[in-house]
Order: sequence, then structure tokens, then C-alpha cells
Amino acid sequence: MPFAAVPRLLAALAIAVALSACSARYQTPVAVGGDDDDAVCLSRGNAQGSPEYVACRKDRDVQRNAATARADRRQRDLGEYMLNHPDRP
Repeated sequence: MPFAAVPRLLAALAIAVALSACSARYQTPVAVGGDDDDAVCLSRGNAQGSPEYVACRKDRDVQRNAATARADRRQRDLGEYMLNHPDRP
């Protein structure tokens, strides 16, 4: 490798590392929102510790888990499609 290509290679590597920091696994899906569950359930008029509050928190957990499962399933389906159709971009 010529010495002149080293700075470009290092620049490309630095850009790749910087861009990889933007992606994080298991982020809260946008459909659920990044709201604080406690604040959301309290804003609905549920007293902390009441059965309605507990149900609200459980519902938010179920929604979040379902959104994560959907995202995981879509990612897996895309990977399988790409493996089964290597000729199509």
C-alpha cells in the first residue's frame, strides 16, 4: 500500500467509527415514544400505586415489547430476503 493512501484509509476508518456510534440496538421504538412511563401514567390521572396506574404501566410495557418484536421480525425478514435473493438489491 502506498504511503499516500494511508491518510485516506485512516479518514475512512474514522468516518466509519463515527457513523457506527449513531446506531444503537434496543432503542425505544418511535411508535411507543420515548416518554417516561411514570409521567405518562400520572398525567392520565392515575395515582401512583393504584390498579389503574399499574395497568397503565403494564400496557406501556406490552406496547414497547410488541414494537421491539415487530422491529426484530422486520429485520430478520429483510435479512432472509437478502439471503434468498442475492441478485436483487
